[in-house]
Amino acid sequence: MDRLETILWLVVAVSLVGDVVTTFVGLQLGLAESNPVARGVIDNWGLLGMLALKAGAVAIALACRTVLERAYRPIIPAALALPWVMAVVLNVYLISSVL
Repeated sequence: MDRLETILWLVVAVSLVGDVVTTFVGLQLGLAESNPVARGVIDNWGLLGMLALKAGAVAIALACRTVLERAYRPIIPAALALPWVMAVVLNVYLISSVL
């Protein structure tokens, strides 16, 4: 794994944790989950369900990574990290708006 890909996987890990934490903080403050899949998982299985959903996404990403040439492998963690980083930013904004 090259340096860029390693950094991107670290961003995935941090953004995954950030998304889960800010989502549950927001829910405690009365905000709603806008992603219907995540909302259903949270409603039915709570935090463990959300962690399983995220773990599933990471597992699929790791499986897809193996079929790409080395030069293109950083695309996989970037594709995970980008929406999760955006979710964290949005969640922090929404949380700050209700505090």
